[in-house]
Amino acid sequence: MSIKIAGIQFACSVDKKINIEKALKISELAIKEGAKIICFQELFNLQWFPMNRGDDEVFSQAEDLRSETIRIIKKKAKSAGVVFLLPFFEKNSSNYYNSCIVINSDGTVLGKYRKIHLPDIPLWEEKYYFSEGNNGFPVFETQFGKVGVQISWDNLYPEGTRILALKGVDIVFAPTACAFKSQLIWQTVITANAITNGIFIMRVNRVGSEAAQDFYGMSFCVNPEGELIGGPTGGGDSILLADIDLEYLRRVRREWPLLKERKPSLYKEILEE
Repeated sequence: MSIKIAGIQFACSVDKKINIEKALKISELAIKEGAKIICFQELFNLQWFPMNRGDDEVFSQAEDLRSETIRIIKKKAKSAGVVFLLPFFEKNSSNYYNSCIVINSDGTVLGKYRKIHLPDIPLWEEKYYFSEGNNGFPVFETQFGKVGVQISWDNLYPEGTRILALKGVDIVFAPTACAFKSQLIWQTVITANAITNGIFIMRVNRVGSEAAQDFYGMSFCVNPEGELIGGPTGGGDSILLADIDLEYLRRVRREWPLLKERKPSLYKEILEE
């Protein structure tokens, strides 16, 4: 079974409504190209606000599952018969998260992933704005395959990707917000995660010049043999397309039975503080 997946990167304005309209317009192009699963960039409909601490006004931009944004994308998923991965700024009660929901092709929300590993460095002051994710590493069984999410820094901690693989994930989507000269790091780490876990991974990065940094895009998709099967894209608004062959995935796992040969009883030291 082969399916086409898409990663959509685009420059955000300060107007959330304009960003949502832009996302829908670009996603329509991806759908016309045959995409069945579409993932947007990290915090897809907002400019990157965690660059400094203290911008408390931005909390008013957070959304829950009843928001207009999610209602619009759910409607689009159902009408087009596609799956959407929607990374957004989530409000849940009094807590805020850097989240991603998965919307199935019938418009239903399958669930959400909340970013677990939050950087606390200049221009990525995320611990001020977000709580750490608290719902683990879910795998979402969509109409077109089993998908998981690792948002940005989560990909630098291989344990999360390994857990998703052990749960049977086929494709991991990695929405990011990366600037400066870090492409080699991200491509190397994500490629290694794909190889060692026998999965496809699509990285979808932000683009655009914002107040404090330039996001460089260069989204890509890698297969479980470490080969690029899509991208890298450029530094502008782009659609990254990749064909995912699930039969090929099963064949690679037979040829490289890395998960089968694990020795969990010997790994206890990793749990020690």
